Amino acid sequence: MKNRLEALRKAQGISQEELATALEVSRQTIGSLEKGRYNPSILLAFKIARYFDRAIEDIFIYEEESQ
Repeated sequence: MKNRLEALRKAQGISQEELATALEVSRQTIGSLEKGRYNPSILLAFKIARYFDRAIEDIFIYEEESQ
């Protein structure tokens, strides 16, 4: 799943470590999310959306798989 997490974080001048601390996850989790190697749990997605005061859909881009 693609996302805008890195762009939002950088726009606010927040380090991966600061965001990780605020969300109670590891810095590695933030890095993996930003690189698209990891999809967040629904709970983490809500925490991220609430942190940035955005809708989940504004941060995470769902693309249906073509069959």
